[in-house]
Amino acid sequence: MTAPVQGSATLGIAQHHFDVAARQLDLAPALVLVLRQIKRELIVHFPVEMDDGSFRVFTGFRVQHNIARGPAKGGMRFHPAMTLADARALAMFMTWKAAVVGLPFGGAKGGVVVDPKALSITERERLTRRFTTEISLLIGPDRDIPAPDIGTGPQEMAWMMDTLSMHAGYSVPASVTGKPVAIGGSEGRNAATGRGIATVAAQALRDSGIDPTGATAAVQGFGQVGSSTAQLLAAAGMRVVAVSDSGGGVHSGGGLDVDALTALKEEGGAIADYGAAQALTNDELLTLEVDLLVPCALEAQITAANATRVRARVIAEGANAAVDPEAEAVLTEKDVLIVPDILANAGGVVVSYFEWVQNLEAFFWARGEVNARLREVMARGYDAVRTKAQADHLSLREAAYQIAVRRVAEASEVRGIYP
Repeated sequence: MTAPVQGSATLGIAQHHFDVAARQLDLAPALVLVLRQIKRELIVHFPVEMDDGSFRVFTGFRVQHNIARGPAKGGMRFHPAMTLADARALAMFMTWKAAVVGLPFGGAKGGVVVDPKALSITERERLTRRFTTEISLLIGPDRDIPAPDIGTGPQEMAWMMDTLSMHAGYSVPASVTGKPVAIGGSEGRNAATGRGIATVAAQALRDSGIDPTGATAAVQGFGQVGSSTAQLLAAAGMRVVAVSDSGGGVHSGGGLDVDALTALKEEGGAIADYGAAQALTNDELLTLEVDLLVPCALEAQITAANATRVRARVIAEGANAAVDPEAEAVLTEKDVLIVPDILANAGGVVVSYFEWVQNLEAFFWARGEVNARLREVMARGYDAVRTKAQADHLSLREAAYQIAVRRVAEASEVRGIYP
């Protein structure tokens, strides 16, 4: 019997996909009970001194879904709409994401309910350091390794690592990943998620009978993931015809100058400020007639409300849960090939794993080696998922979840229940 979904729509999506895999794998009820739930979660309320001398109390979370295969791994999100239910869902996604590409990690997620853009850099530093201190009883290189997510980046990871190191009395570079290279970050980390997406998207296009060279692509979201994805798709010979950020997007059938758009964003501009293309909304971008659609914004962007209007032939989920289950059913009927989030956007955690290994060994790899190893892991993961999907007549998502859930279930079963 399946327990009712708890919390947010995103958590509902995460549990739905697990439930489908658990039924298909005929998992024992005891394993379903364990794997469907969150192992551990911490909620903290902490004060931060603002630049004007006043104090504000912020709420933060750190959630660990499962650690049967190794230490927990997952990002830290600073966002005003962050909820505990979202952290639970995203931690669960991380468990499956690490497992499907064969990494020895469990899943975690955390964050603070805050708009980081509304804080000065000194306020952001004080918030990050205090939050790190509050959750320090859970995190560390052998327990739970944070990484950047929406609203955070290398600077926040540097502050987190330094805070944990000050508590320890010595530098602990392996305590977080996504750090600046100057303090133990890995070459190639910033573009890792985008490189992973580009790798599997190209193969998915070929599987759909589309030559990636010259294929048209639209990318929703132009943050770190979206911008690097767009750049790498263009570098692979695809024609990026539309991109967007939270304020809207632009479209040009002849292709966009992705480098110019990236420079515009780096200078503090908005995609809508780009004058060499036609303006469009985020919803309009999702319904363009393109070969490849890559939603890299927030969760649940393609739903039953707009799925019938989606005309892309291949979708690679750059964001977690970008396509909800109702929309996926509609798209499957339309023969749209969907590369699921737990596979498509796993490049970030793959290179986070590389960074963690390099920190533990105190031996660092060149950028070319990092990128080559990333492509190898992503290609191997995609091939395994595709092979299972074809052999068992499954969607790529069903195959990916079966592989991931089986691996975590096997680890949980062989370890047993303590005591």
